[in-house]
Amino acid sequence: MAYQFDFIAVLQNADLLLRGALFTLELTAIGTLLGVSVGIVGAIVRAWKIQPFSALFGIYVELIRNTPFLVQLFFIFFGLPSLGLQISEWQAAVLAMVINLGAYSTEIIRAGVQAIPRGQLEASAALAMTRFETFRHVVLVPALGKVWPALSSQIIIVMLGSAVCSQIATEELSFAANFIQSRNFRAFETYIITTLIYLFMALMIRQLLAWVGRRYIARNS
Repeated sequence: MAYQFDFIAVLQNADLLLRGALFTLELTAIGTLLGVSVGIVGAIVRAWKIQPFSALFGIYVELIRNTPFLVQLFFIFFGLPSLGLQISEWQAAVLAMVINLGAYSTEIIRAGVQAIPRGQLEASAALAMTRFETFRHVVLVPALGKVWPALSSQIIIVMLGSAVCSQIATEELSFAANFIQSRNFRAFETYIITTLIYLFMALMIRQLLAWVGRRYIARNS
């Protein structure tokens, strides 16, 4: 017998999907702000070989980049409470995303920092620019301008990877989809709609980051 599609059974729970999508965007926004901040610090420390922090960031980057995000999430949510640190599902999801994005953005931004010509640093010193002015105008913004497309792609990858946070009952989009499917048993319809929502969010974030790059990064780099 031919399969009878029934999208109405899924759309009746559109409020759950919307709530899950907004939660995913919230996780992504917080994870991006904090993760990229960690990446900037790590990139400067590693590019300028500031010891002993450069070695510590090197270990951190290799550890995160060579282990699955799901294992990192489980370690934070299930492992840390064994040490007496109790955290909620939301806190564990945010922390995992920050740690993961921080490691990848460290290497992405470091490539941009190392691409800055040494002559520009010498020119800033000759102009009597302060260290902060040199860091902001000569190092950070031009470095971000060089790697912004790669950094944007990594942010989207982390957003999509947040789907595994449903494994610890974080109420993001995939958690909502699993809940709906377990109630109406319309797996195909549920996950095709969820896929389209993820696609829409990814494209929306890509456009937003591209606008930020044109408006604030490229113009000042």
